[in-house]
Amino acid sequence: MKTLGAMIFDLDAIADVECGGHLPAYNAAFASLGLEIEWTVARYRQLLALRDERRRVAAELRKRGVNTECDVLAELLADEVCAAKEKIIDETILDAGIVARTGLVDLITDAFGAGIAIGVVSSGRHGWIEPLVRQLVGEGIVSTIVTAADLPAGPDANLYRVALADLGATPQDALAFAGSHVNQRQATGAGLATVLIEGDDTVGMPLRVAECQRVHDKWQETPRHSAA
Repeated sequence: MKTLGAMIFDLDAIADVECGGHLPAYNAAFASLGLEIEWTVARYRQLLALRDERRRVAAELRKRGVNTECDVLAELLADEVCAAKEKIIDETILDAGIVARTGLVDLITDAFGAGIAIGVVSSGRHGWIEPLVRQLVGEGIVSTIVTAADLPAGPDANLYRVALADLGATPQDALAFAGSHVNQRQATGAGLATVLIEGDDTVGMPLRVAECQRVHDKWQETPRHSAA
């Protein structure tokens, strides 16, 4: 088995950015547009099953009968909500009180100290992701941050593949941490040994470098996890 050379973390695995950052920004966007909509955590988590944020907002508008004389109006209003939300999150994300999940920063710091290259991926905007990563993890630890804007065009675009290339690593010597089933599928699609972290409870997660090496080795020993 190869020694771990790289770890790639989905930002949502490091911290609950969805509910800690995106959710309050959506609610503020609704209010700014005069919409009497306030998502609860439970409702927002339901809507996360829809991968595209505009589809989530449009689904909520249709459910509530807001400006839905036709689907086009719902889509246009959804665009307004999402644009307002992006502006709000840019302005508020660093003051949202988002904290890293238990043990994740220590793991990243220990891995960096052991000579393992660290990457972070996120589908969000680079303008707020980079300062948030610095705020959560610290300066000079993360070697690459890959966002949707860094992806090549095409249906096979994959955040983890771009991060691997930036780190000069191969799937065989890297381990990914995903914060959702969607990103878990991206990571495994890139051929990476992958740990899924959902919720704040990280008990039982591989949070030490030696444990991560064992997870990586076990994954590589399983033939069905060959690289895509």
